[in-house]
Amino acid sequence: MDQAGKARVFRALHERDKLFVIPNPWDGASAKLLAAQGFGALTTTSAGLAFVFGKPDGGVTREQSLWNAKLIVDSVDLPVAADLENGFGPKPEDAAETIRQAAAVGLVGGSIEDATGDPDNPIYDFNLAVERVAAAADAAHALGFPFTFVGRAENYLHGRPDLDDTIRRLQAFEAAGADVLFAPGLPNLEAIRTVVQSVSRPVNVVRGGPGPSLAELVAAGVRRVSLGGSLARAAYTALKDAGEELLGPGTFRFADGIVSTAYLNDLMRKS
Repeated sequence: MDQAGKARVFRALHERDKLFVIPNPWDGASAKLLAAQGFGALTTTSAGLAFVFGKPDGGVTREQSLWNAKLIVDSVDLPVAADLENGFGPKPEDAAETIRQAAAVGLVGGSIEDATGDPDNPIYDFNLAVERVAAAADAAHALGFPFTFVGRAENYLHGRPDLDDTIRRLQAFEAAGADVLFAPGLPNLEAIRTVVQSVSRPVNVVRGGPGPSLAELVAAGVRRVSLGGSLARAAYTALKDAGEELLGPGTFRFADGIVSTAYLNDLMRKS
């Protein structure tokens, strides 16, 4: 498929009355493995990429983020979206430019969040947050193909557990043109259900730890589930456990059942 075809497929996944899971690879190999398992679309992970560079989440530049996104786009024949963090700049024009550059590397969707990156003032003021989403949505909808733009309200990840303000922001992001809405870190299934019922656009929920099952999220009306950096963390957990085993008992049980080099070589040969 060309980019426009992938964009139409991606948009159709959101328009079905059915939940889908969109996992988050962090490099070409993880993208190919997930594609081979049958997932219908992929999206990048800001945390997973930051860890590749040996940095904390939020520590990469727009250029590094889009380099990684292109690597994943070029590795699979699937629709690929991206975690575009806060648009890599405070101005509405920064968010819009990030969307345009995202499309230029082959992405068919992406999210912009309302987190500032400043621990003293972690969330953009309401009006500026809405202006940034509106600028990004306008840029997305001017591309000539259905780029799926996600507006993110980050209150719960930054010490502001205010559901009313989160819903107010998501409703404003919807009115400003966001195609999908996302409030990571919601505390429980009831909060998720309340968010879903407060907006008319599809809602994404991030999972990767204890919490509601997919069946429970379906019942709550969630349309899309992403995994954030949890798959990358699972891989690093396996590495950590292997190192501890080698330095502790000195055994090699970590290698029991691991995929073979031949399997991975065959997978990497596939376009």
